[in-house]
Amino acid sequence: MYSDKVWEHVEVLEKIKPIGCKRVYKRKRRVNGKVKTYKARLVVKDYSQKLDFNYEEPFSLVAMLKPITILISIMTHLNYEI
Repeated sequence: MYSDKVWEHVEVLEKIKPIGCKRVYKRKRRVNGKVKTYKARLVVKDYSQKLDFNYEEPFSLVAMLKPITILISIMTHLNYEI
């Protein structure tokens, strides 16, 4: 993830303790029991979250490409400027 530049290092502000995280590993298996793939996730440690604090407020918008493609094709068909 570091080589893909998934995150960037930032300075920790005063009086703020960063939330800890851990890696969770999982093996996906086939029907015969052999390992098919390995999966890894980076998750937040639950015990470091505070009660009544909204952790879901800062989020990243995700756009589905199919509706955008349909919208652009309709705009092109009707000769609208993009």
